[in-house]
Amino acid sequence: MNTEQILTDLSNQSDSLRALALNATQELRLLQQRLEQIVQQLRKNIAIRDQAFATDFNTFCLNLRHQLDAWEPAWTQTRALVRTVKPGQWNAELALTAKGFNSQARMLSRANDEFTTVYSNFVQIYKSFTAAKLHVFLLTSCQTDMENLTSKILFLAREIATYTSRNRGTYARG
Repeated sequence: MNTEQILTDLSNQSDSLRALALNATQELRLLQQRLEQIVQQLRKNIAIRDQAFATDFNTFCLNLRHQLDAWEPAWTQTRALVRTVKPGQWNAELALTAKGFNSQARMLSRANDEFTTVYSNFVQIYKSFTAAKLHVFLLTSCQTDMENLTSKILFLAREIATYTSRNRGTYARG
């Protein structure tokens, strides 16, 4: 696999993780709203109307864990390929593609930041909720893994962009 194919693969994987993060953020935001309503009902001593919340939340956590587990082997393989490429092999012709990948990695980082924010808000609300067994530990594990994967992708994108711009030579700097 050449460097151009590796960059394309990295871009595709970054986009797929970003889509996963955005979908998870949206679902978790909806679950957070449901949890807020349940906590309000408990405070007012009203019978809880949303009986399916615990099941839905636990299913969400399990699905997210499976999606992350399915996504990670391809990333690990591509990352290993990137590590076999020497800095001099990231030629100047890939500069634009590398900058595009760097931009995608930053968008992934923003999507991950949104997920982390919603996760933090959810955990704050969850602290006062003890009516059901929720797999918050699984959500925490997913959030940590997503954060670690995002930081690795962001670092790799910056590193590749640096190599390609360094290999452009003095004639390109004007």
